[in-house]
Amino acid sequence: MTDTWIVIVGLAVGTFAARLGGIVLGQRLPTSGGWARTLNALPGTLIVALVAGQLMQGSWNEWIAGALAAATAFITRSLVLTMAVGIGAVYLLRLNI
Repeated sequence: MTDTWIVIVGLAVGTFAARLGGIVLGQRLPTSGGWARTLNALPGTLIVALVAGQLMQGSWNEWIAGALAAATAFITRSLVLTMAVGIGAVYLLRLNI
């Protein structure tokens, strides 16, 4: 077997193991209690951390886009629309329109 095939097989086994591990571990996660609430809140906190990092490193364009996205989220409660408004605002503001 060549080095290329060894790498391909190794990556395939690693990918399969990661997916199977997620399934096996996912079935053992708590469905109630403090840990369940923490795990349910995790995706939102990750998004907040990513946005906060971009705001701290960004210019006024990012802050304006963040404010527009926050207003959209508050008014519509739609995650998809909020993300579209935020991304669109950053794009347009960076074009200096």
